[in-house]
Amino acid sequence: MARIAGLETLEQKIEKAQLDVVKAKKKYDLAVATLKNLMDKREALKRDELINAIMKSDKSYDQILQFIKQPNQGNE
Repeated sequence: MARIAGLETLEQKIEKAQLDVVKAKKKYDLAVATLKNLMDKREALKRDELINAIMKSDKSYDQILQFIKQPNQGNE
């Protein structure tokens, strides 16, 4: 009988551990989604800031594009 009771206790612990993993996965997935959302918002703000700076600039489209595409020259 002790062996059966031990097995039942072990099964209960396994079920609890499985539920804990499911809860942790849901919490992890929510945290990842929140992080992705925040990072997307940050990128949108950066993009808007860059576009506004370009629009306010006295440089032409070609000048800006040429500047962006030029190779990095010793700024390392």
